[in-house]
Amino acid sequence: MGKRAFVTVGTTQFDLLIETIVHDPNVLQTLVDCLQIDKLILQIDSIENDIQQADIVISHAGAGTILQALEAHKPLLVVVNEKLMNNHQLEIANEMEQHGYLFHCTCSKLATTLKQFVNHTFKQYEKGDPLLFGQYLNQIMS
Repeated sequence: MGKRAFVTVGTTQFDLLIETIVHDPNVLQTLVDCLQIDKLILQIDSIENDIQQADIVISHAGAGTILQALEAHKPLLVVVNEKLMNNHQLEIANEMEQHGYLFHCTCSKLATTLKQFVNHTFKQYEKGDPLLFGQYLNQIMS
């Protein structure tokens, strides 16, 4: 069985990412030739099952989607939507890349960044314990 790539844009309007994936021959060639992707899945509905089945996830920079892909231990490329004002997504993507969990880029650098996935291993993201925050709040409020 070949490799799958899953592309998600979350709940945002990010048509440029889908258009770049579908229409840029350099991106498609990189996915097929360099990463041996033979199945490309574009987000339509719930993404949990698609993430689990993917060999690589290409996503917008929404925090929820990033965490979902990282918790599934999937190689992740975050594509930042440059059209968003006050782009907190860029901050999230930068921080997560600095920690070694993912790569990020813009649509114009998608093919180039995909090539970095060849023989690259990311740091494994470990899900945090949500109870710790509650315990911390209880401690400081006591």
